[in-house]
Amino acid sequence: MSHPAASITIDAPLTTIWAVMLDTASYGEWNPFIVRAECSSAPKVGDPIVLHVKWANGRGVRSPERISVVQPPAQDADGTTTATLGYVYEGIASKLGLVKGIRYQRLRQERGGPTTYHTVEEFSGPMVRFAGPARVAEGFARHAAALKARAEG
Repeated sequence: MSHPAASITIDAPLTTIWAVMLDTASYGEWNPFIVRAECSSAPKVGDPIVLHVKWANGRGVRSPERISVVQPPAQDADGTTTATLGYVYEGIASKLGLVKGIRYQRLRQERGGPTTYHTVEEFSGPMVRFAGPARVAEGFARHAAALKARAEG
């Protein structure tokens, strides 16, 4: 598994979920996977962000990233609304060319329907297996369930 992912259906407007995703200062209140996010402002392309990740075993890691995509909610002609937030891993393993990672968090809402949240980490590099794709997928599942609870609450 080199592309860990998670998806969930959320009974909330896409704009509500997007606001929760961009409120990085509040992650510690609801997010069991990213327990803290250091970002100087609302995420903007090119900005650094440091994620404090907590694994299921209780251990944590600090993950330096850079915002690569901020595609705010936009509606197409058939009434489907989408939005995307993405960031690129910039840790030591990335700088050495051992593990590259790009995470995307995508929202999609058909007119009048619930919102689908999907996240994926696109890993590459010779040491990906040591990056723990399975534990990342487990963390993404916890993150998605907590995002659902926060947005629906």
